[in-house]
Amino acid sequence: MKGERRRLLADGLRLGEVELAVTDLDRSISFYEDVLGLGLRVREEVSGAPTARVSADGVSDLFVLREQPGARPAGRHAGLYHAAVLYPSRIELARAAQRIAQGRVRTQGASDHGTHEAIYLPDPDGNGLELAVDRPREQWPDVTSVEAIAPRPLDMGGLFNLTSGRAPELRADPQTRIGHMHLHVGDIEAALAFYRGLVGFDLVARVDTAVFVSAGGYHHHLAFNIWKGEGVDAAPADAVGLRHWTIELASERDLDDLRERLARGGASVSAAAYGFFTTDPWGNRLRAVVTASDH
Repeated sequence: MKGERRRLLADGLRLGEVELAVTDLDRSISFYEDVLGLGLRVREEVSGAPTARVSADGVSDLFVLREQPGARPAGRHAGLYHAAVLYPSRIELARAAQRIAQGRVRTQGASDHGTHEAIYLPDPDGNGLELAVDRPREQWPDVTSVEAIAPRPLDMGGLFNLTSGRAPELRADPQTRIGHMHLHVGDIEAALAFYRGLVGFDLVARVDTAVFVSAGGYHHHLAFNIWKGEGVDAAPADAVGLRHWTIELASERDLDDLRERLARGGASVSAAAYGFFTTDPWGNRLRAVVTASDH
């Protein structure tokens, strides 16, 4: 199915912080620093839970890591498939690959999607991560064609050649950000009704078991799938995984329009700093805010 542009969300939409539950905060901080190249911005207690905020630029949080000792691994339920860390250049992805190799970190694969190159790996609690770099948009294949963006093997040799003979870079470029999210849901049509019909993403591409949506013609800001099975329940509160993810809108008007669409559609809306929370039918929590540059 070809993509459909309706422009309910402004072209300048970006993704913001992703909050994850982890079992050992010190271990997770080390991983997100040593492997992803992020820096600890602040460590604090939030509602009695030790919490760390990690960032690439020292200002905008990419991940909020909330310690939940004893939380069980994710199972057959809705929730996080992966959160994508988008590096601003191929050399930055190569540096991440170098840190992965140096730390002998287990990966789950590496792919070239035409639009972007990606390395997949879990964090210490099994939370899925994608480390990615976009190709220039003028080089993208047809993003509405599932065949065109089907994954091919990543040229790991070419990637490692970029850092050959160089000492590892400990910190990622400050322009590193969250690029997209990929979620497990229980029903494709219901997910489309929520994320396209209410939130307002444009449909980019669709297969039987997964859908890709975005704003502004991007290859995808969000994907969702039924790979855990149709009809799966929400993630249990005592499992590691996603606690919320964030979209950043350009203006208060955009935020108000989204709030109104959700309310008309019967979706939950609750207050949050600079915006609000809503929840999809499987408990995946979305935070909508005005872009961080405005506050």
